[in-house]
Amino acid sequence: MTSPLNIERRGAILEVTIDRPKANAIDAATSRIMGDTFAAFRDDPELRVAILTAAGDKFFCPGWDLKAAAAGESPDSDYGVGGFGGLQELPGLNKPVIAAVNGLAFGGGFEIMISADIIIAAEHATFALPEINSGTLADAATIKLPRRIPYHVAMEMLFTGRRFDAKEAKHWGIVNEVVPAAELMPRAREIAGQLAEGPPLVFAAIKETVRETSHLPIQQAFDLVTKRRLKTVDKLYSSEDQLEGARAFAEKRKPVWRGR
Repeated sequence: MTSPLNIERRGAILEVTIDRPKANAIDAATSRIMGDTFAAFRDDPELRVAILTAAGDKFFCPGWDLKAAAAGESPDSDYGVGGFGGLQELPGLNKPVIAAVNGLAFGGGFEIMISADIIIAAEHATFALPEINSGTLADAATIKLPRRIPYHVAMEMLFTGRRFDAKEAKHWGIVNEVVPAAELMPRAREIAGQLAEGPPLVFAAIKETVRETSHLPIQQAFDLVTKRRLKTVDKLYSSEDQLEGARAFAEKRKPVWRGR
């Protein structure tokens, strides 16, 4: 059986490409494979950054495979350790993930995309949350989107399911950059290369701090960090890398990050 993912290691960078013709839709089996793939990325000390993209130039991902649904697959199927698409609910994923959106990103595909930390979109990419038209809930987008863009804009997108283009996605801050299609992967790899050379313990502390404090009052959030109650923050403040950063600055040289 052909794998629905193409996986390539490029040094410290993992590239994961969804490849399920014709549209790169995701069924439960594919989701479980994606979850296992990103869990392995999380747990591999040699890997520092991941890029998620898709095969072809038309579809990033339209979301749930409705053919699988028509065959009886339930919306509450076992989607694996990371939830639908492997990223949305994966615990402890404290490494940067870049989404390189090469085409249409609808429904669950949109939700997987916004689970990444940095999003680069091709100029022809289009977006929508059309679940309203099939009588179901865009659950992850309903939770996340009103917290990230203006409430009324998010609600209009959720209520209408309308399509919008990459220019509008950039306007609302849903994506970081919009580039010509030919520049999509080179740009994603450029950013990944920059991050791969960065301090992994700091990246881990950033991701855990954001994740664990987003719902807290400011003072409680500060207490978690300054009192070293977050595992990644405590590890960072006790690390060789913390000292290396200070020494490199004092010695006017580039730091050598060892992740310890």
